[in-house]
Amino acid sequence: MAKLLNNYEPHLAVIEISIAPGGEWTPCCSGGWLMAQIASGVGYWLQNGINQELPTGTVLILGNGLHNGRVRASQLNSALVRFFRVDPARLSGLLSFHEQAFFHSAASKSGLSFRIIAATDILCARLSDLCPGNRESGALMRTQLLQLFLEGFAGQLGSISNPSEHPAGATDRLRDFLTQLPPGELLYMNFSELVGKMLCTPRHAGRVFHEVVGMSFREKQTELRLARACELLATTQTKILDVALESGYQSLSLFNLMFKKHYRLTPGQWRAKSQAHHPVSQAPRLRVLRA
Repeated sequence: MAKLLNNYEPHLAVIEISIAPGGEWTPCCSGGWLMAQIASGVGYWLQNGINQELPTGTVLILGNGLHNGRVRASQLNSALVRFFRVDPARLSGLLSFHEQAFFHSAASKSGLSFRIIAATDILCARLSDLCPGNRESGALMRTQLLQLFLEGFAGQLGSISNPSEHPAGATDRLRDFLTQLPPGELLYMNFSELVGKMLCTPRHAGRVFHEVVGMSFREKQTELRLARACELLATTQTKILDVALESGYQSLSLFNLMFKKHYRLTPGQWRAKSQAHHPVSQAPRLRVLRA
């Protein structure tokens, strides 16, 4: 349960940390990705014998896969780092299955799971301008942060989002359908609707879906529904009944049954634990810059 709750650290919220002269900070990317910028001072990236200088303005993009490095401030001055986390699994209404799969696999690929973007890059300047001192609405700032993060993968994402021109079989039709379908829409879809999209028998549709997605339609729908419920429970005070409805469950009793079966806690107990869990507050001189 602790691992699950750790995944609900601040998401698309700017966090600021000051590293004392000669001190170090180890980025934690549990549950997704991290985009960090040296806002002031000079840092050094230390990893497997590498000691790379990070001038003011430099941006780091880190996945939860291969990297095991840390940022060290210079011996003469402190370094100020601003960063935010992006968890693709919590963007079910925005990213398609294939896009989510891309970020999952990229986290374990060298060249994608860890990158240093030079301070002269326009992306670094835009991130620096965005925070702090942002006066826009919270939703707009989160959108801008997400846009900057996705632009860091623009070339790779563009290559996976084009459907086949003439899908030949059920497998190709399903792949193309999932490429264009935001996962959030699967919360409310009936299996018969999917069968209609694939133009095949229900039995064959079930086999193809399992082959492409790695689990049955029902299992994937349950996974997405409960992930949506966890997001609402962790980040809002929405009533449990409304959480159930928003997550695709028409029955509160069924929602409670499925939630407790998977997490061994009722939705109310899970909410209490998740909202009381603040791992970032344990770090020295740390504050969240609320948009």
